[in-house]
Amino acid sequence: MSDSSPLPPVRLHPEAELARAALSTPLLSRAARLARWAGPDTRVDAGGGLAEEQLPAAAELLALDGDDAVAYAAEAWRVAVDAGLVEIVDEEAGTVRAGEELKLLTGGSPAEVLAVWLAALETVIADAGVPDLDDLVGALDEGGEIDFSSLDWDPEAEADFLDGVLGNLYLLTVSEDGAGEGPVPLPALAASMIVPDDMGEPTNDVLEQVSDAMMRLDDQFRMLEPVGLVEYQPVDEALMADADEEPAAPVDDTDVTRYGMVRLTPLGVYGLRARLLEAGFEAPAVGELADKGADALLDGTARFGQAAAHAETEQWLARRESPDAARELLAAARGADAGAPLRRLRCQQALSLIGAEAEPALREVLDDPELGGLARVWLTERGAAGVPAPSEELVFWLTIDTVAAQLAAEGNSEELQALVEGLAAQHGGFFSAAWRVEHPATADVLEAMGRLHPDKKVAKEARKAAFKARSQHSG
Repeated sequence: MSDSSPLPPVRLHPEAELARAALSTPLLSRAARLARWAGPDTRVDAGGGLAEEQLPAAAELLALDGDDAVAYAAEAWRVAVDAGLVEIVDEEAGTVRAGEELKLLTGGSPAEVLAVWLAALETVIADAGVPDLDDLVGALDEGGEIDFSSLDWDPEAEADFLDGVLGNLYLLTVSEDGAGEGPVPLPALAASMIVPDDMGEPTNDVLEQVSDAMMRLDDQFRMLEPVGLVEYQPVDEALMADADEEPAAPVDDTDVTRYGMVRLTPLGVYGLRARLLEAGFEAPAVGELADKGADALLDGTARFGQAAAHAETEQWLARRESPDAARELLAAARGADAGAPLRRLRCQQALSLIGAEAEPALREVLDDPELGGLARVWLTERGAAGVPAPSEELVFWLTIDTVAAQLAAEGNSEELQALVEGLAAQHGGFFSAAWRVEHPATADVLEAMGRLHPDKKVAKEARKAAFKARSQHSG
């Protein structure tokens, strides 16, 4: 995942709702209970961990039992320290007291509660990249230091891998054609990190790497579930005939659910977006443009998918009177720069959400060479009286502008190809007239039409027209 282009905008749940979810996560609630339990007699070791002799009492307090009870208690304590719920008073004596952040869990704002949860999340993600304790013990050298080379484990590479997986999971969740709020199969997530995009049939070696990655991710998502980042259905242990064997590839879609299914929670979406922003990614959220000008709205939503642009525009319009909003949108839609056609398309889509009270604003631009076409479309669709017929010149200009906008929004999509075919079929002399249109995108649009039209004869006409258009503007 590259940070050179913005990620799709995400629709976040309200902060108050997310803060309630954070407080109810098993790990943060355990950490808070330990922080309230800690007192003058509580002792920590040199690393800030709860003293070994006190771990059983901590596990009992948290009503934990089983083989992993002490490990879960130790993790909850580590989270309490890292999130500021517990403060170490004297490192040498190993004494502690309640931290300032503990008060925020009951008296803080939703944003302050979420900041504490984010600190807890960082601790868990860091822990998830560390090998099993048994492996670490086996890797101690004579001096008691960890020999990383014997582990076949690179801490930085492991952290990057988990960050990449979480980034891909975020992308699959927020993309309009992605999983949305549904779960993602673990094999697909592992393959997204291992299998090259241009690889047809994965080799056995690549499949083995995917299988290894699945097993690592199975352990990691089990760790990430208690902090509320994900909901996780683990790999079915019945698939593992032998502890040393990797699971075979799934046979069908029904079978794939047994190989692990992971879903980001609304809290998890919030957390990963915060981490992505911290890492320098552009990760917009729906609603961020609501208090900005129409120029920011049209430029910002130019990169959004249809549903996200619609949701963002609705929030923007809700804060304004319809006639003023329409005038502001129309003014921002003007321009001859490369982004102008898509701004006008987004403007047209925004205006479609405004009622008849915007009619005077649309009539004001009927004679505008850049806005007159979309104004006529808007008025005609609403059955307005006395709408002047467009000149042929305006019809062609609007056609070029519309195709240029679709190219910018979707690239060479099937919908655009259908539009191109329809235009060429409806207007027998389209290309002989279109090359003369005084629009900055005329040549580019005609070239695209030549590229997209399946009929070789028509495609050749389009390319010839594009050449004429370029010659006209360069001459």
